[in-house]
Amino acid sequence: MALEITDQSFQETVLNSDKPVLVDFWAVWCGPCRMLGPIIEEVAADFEGKAVVGKVDVDNNQQVSVDYGIRNIPTVLIFKNGEVVDKIVGVQPKEVIAEKLSAHL
Repeated sequence: MALEITDQSFQETVLNSDKPVLVDFWAVWCGPCRMLGPIIEEVAADFEGKAVVGKVDVDNNQQVSVDYGIRNIPTVLIFKNGEVVDKIVGVQPKEVIAEKLSAHL
């Protein structure tokens, strides 16, 4: 299951992780985000133990969203060693997301 990541937990969960981290920036009111949600959950299950998969609600965690220039949602960022190494904007098929995450394992 995807972790809920907050402004408070972002440093520890994402930037200090020794594994690649996929972060889905989303909001409850966003239709495309709701379409992407089940895909992110599947990716979380598939990569359990190999990567961290989490979600940031942009309405409740505005600081992280501002820090990373999130203007459109859904936006998925992939972090490795505390740095953004890939970005996906909009809804993409599970295969595309999994392939991008796999490239950073």
